[in-house]
Amino acid sequence: MVKLRLKRCGRKQRAVYRIVAIDVRCRREGRDLRKVGFYDPIKNQTFLNVPAILYFLEKGAQPTGTVKDILRRAEVFAELYPNQTQLSK
Repeated sequence: MVKLRLKRCGRKQRAVYRIVAIDVRCRREGRDLRKVGFYDPIKNQTFLNVPAILYFLEKGAQPTGTVKDILRRAEVFAELYPNQTQLSK
């Protein structure tokens, strides 16, 4: 099973995260299938490769809770489910 989850990068006390598609059996810093985004919680910046994210979501990838919140704020689920106004929690 594939998950969309955060992979920690950066230095001590200055964490930034990559949003990656990764096999569920791999550890957090393990080998990812594809990098699909970037998240900086300190500057509150987000960069998302929306076509790649939609591809993995359509194939059945499950986002973790934090990644789901990031995608919801970026309104990625509105592109995936255009008929629904809001994705249930």
